[in-house]
Amino acid sequence: MEHSEIFEKVADIASDVLGINADEITEETTFDDLDADSLDRLQLVTAMEDEFDIEIDDEKLEAINSVAEAIVAIKSALGE
Repeated sequence: MEHSEIFEKVADIASDVLGINADEITEETTFDDLDADSLDRLQLVTAMEDEFDIEIDDEKLEAINSVAEAIVAIKSALGE
């Protein structure tokens, strides 16, 4: 799966979960920038796992604080 395709899906998920415009999201966007609390982050990760049919281990979950880090974790889980 291409990097840009993963980014678009992550941006769409963040838009849906957090109720923001996907156009406001870049790879540099952090979840703090989006005012995502711990529950929001859990919902984001759950939605990403469902969308990509993957499971992100707990150790990696704690390290995901930005869109770019989410993409890296997704690619890793996909074996890319």
